[in-house]
Amino acid sequence: MQETTSLNRDNHRRFWSLECGDSPVIGTAIHDGHGARQDVLPLMALSGDDRLREEDPFTAEMISGLANRIVVHRSRFEVDLNRARAQAIYLKPEQSWGLNVWSHQPSESVTGQSLDFHADYYAMLEHTLTQMEKRYGKFVVLDVHSYNHRRNGANAASTPQQDAPDINIGTASMDRDRWADVVDATIRHFASVTIGGRKLDVRENIAFQGRGEQTRFIHERFAENGCAIAIEFKKIFMDEWTGQPDTQMIADIRDAMTSLETVLEDLLRTRT
Repeated sequence: MQETTSLNRDNHRRFWSLECGDSPVIGTAIHDGHGARQDVLPLMALSGDDRLREEDPFTAEMISGLANRIVVHRSRFEVDLNRARAQAIYLKPEQSWGLNVWSHQPSESVTGQSLDFHADYYAMLEHTLTQMEKRYGKFVVLDVHSYNHRRNGANAASTPQQDAPDINIGTASMDRDRWADVVDATIRHFASVTIGGRKLDVRENIAFQGRGEQTRFIHERFAENGCAIAIEFKKIFMDEWTGQPDTQMIADIRDAMTSLETVLEDLLRTRT
């Protein structure tokens, strides 16, 4: 598998990058990272390529045009920030797509440091969103991920399109009626833009329902003023088995995300 831009710039010492600007919209790429602590890597049974296949490379690039963004540099295989603390470390294959993550079971000392990272991230996120709430009243989090659709092998058939939209919008953890205008505008926007030379199939709660820990956390802590939308891009923008990116499609997605920011800013200004 060829190295990605995300992989090249990661290392075991980096936690996350936070960029703050003047907007009530913030993008996150919490599974973009490939790094892990030096005491964690020797315990892992998975190769870097196998880990990368289940991570979300290039999602940092997708949100790079937004004024506010958080990019996590640690791999989900060290600790998954989109799962509750008790399930955030993949200790059993059934937690990680049947993969045996560990050649040696990590000690409580090792996992404890990773879980501290989980807690630190959510403390940072809460502080960041509290500041946005104070400044703008209401805010939108674009929780960007990607997903595989060729799990049976490089030469096997893809997941049928009816089960795997190009863009899956996850909304299960939110008060859908309260945020209907924001969600509907997001879906319309992605359905209207041209990405990779065509219009994409954009649907809600098909492959994923948006039940991850980050959206749940935001809707619990900021029930009145925070809308978190889980956006899953099917890996049509890359070869999920070789890691080879389609740079033009990634650029198109980045441009679509950036123009969505303006759409949502205008919409939030009209909300009471």
